Amino acid sequence: MEKKPDRRIPRTRAQLRHGLALLMEQKSVKEVTVKELTDLVNINRSTFYLHYTDIYHMLESIENELFEEILHTIHAHPVSPFNERSFPFIEDIFAILFDNREICAALLGPHGDITFLNRIEEMLSRYCLKALQDAYPDLMDNLKYSYAYCVAGCVGLIKDWLSRGCEESPQHMAQLTFRLVMNTVRDSYPHN
Repeated sequence: MEKKPDRRIPRTRAQLRHGLALLMEQKSVKEVTVKELTDLVNINRSTFYLHYTDIYHMLESIENELFEEILHTIHAHPVSPFNERSFPFIEDIFAILFDNREICAALLGPHGDITFLNRIEEMLSRYCLKALQDAYPDLMDNLKYSYAYCVAGCVGLIKDWLSRGCEESPQHMAQLTFRLVMNTVRDSYPHN
């Protein structure tokens, strides 16, 4: 007989994640203590230690889960030069951000973890720039700067959307991002 998964585990981790997001709105992760977190979410410290060794381990676990979700999305939508086929990828990224909006807002907020953002940008660059290089090797002088411009703009757009509590739907934000990026990339190609 197969053992049923313990439903308390995901629920407890969700409570801890929610509490960490709330605390990171006010202070850096370096200032957050296990006692403070467990008191906030009304969980015993011993329960916390069943899941994580410390706050940094918890943060690393959360970041790795998000990183894996984004990596899965990249593999589900093979990167090609930016065109209409890129929209489902952008839409899925916004869905991930929306589903994890509390912790993503905390990670990308003023007390967040810049290494997480750098890691995501590096992963996307590895896939996107390679696709652009393969498709347009003679245009990379312009495209590399257009890409950097798009990434910086997208990060700013995402941070602002998250900080406002995701007022617009993920679909709306994906469409807006797609149009903005599409216009920038088109301007990088030589005109016929």
